[in-house]
Amino acid sequence: QVQLIESGGGLVQAGDSLRLSCAASGRTFSTYAMGWFRQAPGKEREFVAYISRSGVSTIYAASVKGRFTISRDNTKNTLALQMNSLKPEDTAVYYCAAVRSSTSVTNGYDYWGQGTQVTVSS
Repeated sequence: QVQLIESGGGLVQAGDSLRLSCAASGRTFSTYAMGWFRQAPGKEREFVAYISRSGVSTIYAASVKGRFTISRDNTKNTLALQMNSLKPEDTAVYYCAAVRSSTSVTNGYDYWGQGTQVTVSS
């Protein structure tokens, strides 16, 4: 089992940057691919970014590609999401998630964090 704890959310202005972190418990972090998701008020949760177990492969939602960067450090059991050029439409609760399957990218995740709020003012 993996426990995930996000941090780094906050209130920023449009155009600013923010870095989210996700700390994972356990010694099996490197056996999970990881993802970031977000949920805005009144909307369904949506996929943001994915990173493979080794960190070699990454996939992004079209809405964040070129602005957000997902990364991981398997020696420290941490996942990060660097968010640049933030827009008001990026306002949401952001969740990190872990998946055992090697084929899941946008769904089928096994473990979820509690979320961290990101608010971007215009």
